[in-house]
Amino acid sequence: MKNIIITLIAAATAAHAEPASTLGKIGDIEIKTDEIREALAGLEAGQDAALAKDPAALGQYVRALLIQRLVLKEALAKKWDQEPEVVAKLVRARESALTESFLESAAKVPADFPTPSDLQAAYDAAKPSLLVPKSFRLAQIYIAQPADADKAAADKAKAKADAVAKKVKEKNADFAAIAAAESEEAASKTKGGEIGWLAEAQIQPEIRERLPKLAAGTTSEPVKLADGWHILKVLETKDAHTPSLELVKDQLAVQLRAERGRLNRQEFLAKLLKENPLAINEIELAKVLGPAKP
Repeated sequence: MKNIIITLIAAATAAHAEPASTLGKIGDIEIKTDEIREALAGLEAGQDAALAKDPAALGQYVRALLIQRLVLKEALAKKWDQEPEVVAKLVRARESALTESFLESAAKVPADFPTPSDLQAAYDAAKPSLLVPKSFRLAQIYIAQPADADKAAADKAKAKADAVAKKVKEKNADFAAIAAAESEEAASKTKGGEIGWLAEAQIQPEIRERLPKLAAGTTSEPVKLADGWHILKVLETKDAHTPSLELVKDQLAVQLRAERGRLNRQEFLAKLLKENPLAINEIELAKVLGPAKP
């Protein structure tokens, strides 16, 4: 199925589409390739690109559509569409769908928006918020010492922390192996003590202040926190940086198109309301709501 979906996405942009074939089937209900091509063509710019990059998401969409059509078949077989309450709902749904479709058309964003200059301007304005803070990829060996530990327990925990710290400082010491054997933190010890990437702001102040002094590959002395002792190893560091425009332009384009669409919609509605003033009879409105309760 995955290969079929990938082929579909590529074919949707071809100048001459191949003859329609069955993309999915449930019972005697089928969805043709051309139907999904048309659905993709009707999506907002950015949404179609997102689906094209995610065959699994497109496959889920096809499965959901097949199930919907199966339920619809059952409903029509039982003449559910002729029930008075359902008829009223269908009328309201039709009106809502027509209104929304017309508004989408009126607010449609030009295909060539945003231009490269639009993207550059948005990127320049967003730079402060795009800053990725300095981060550290860390591993640790943790020795528990509860806050309410008595002196004997506290002395035992500190002695173990000092002994482990001595081990990791030895020549050719294998931090991951020592963490697997000695650490008392279950999740990280199975990964050689690794706890992953953390931004500076995510790290406790007592640890954060020591990290700039540690080059990648070096370990800290035991650090005492409220929960116990932590011996840290800096595996990698990344300085604070701002992603390039090339890396974020797709995301920016989606945001700019969404913002332009909302603006177009607001402008269209404002023009329509200016030409057709809206008025509500507050007295009649009160009658609809009924007399106020004491």
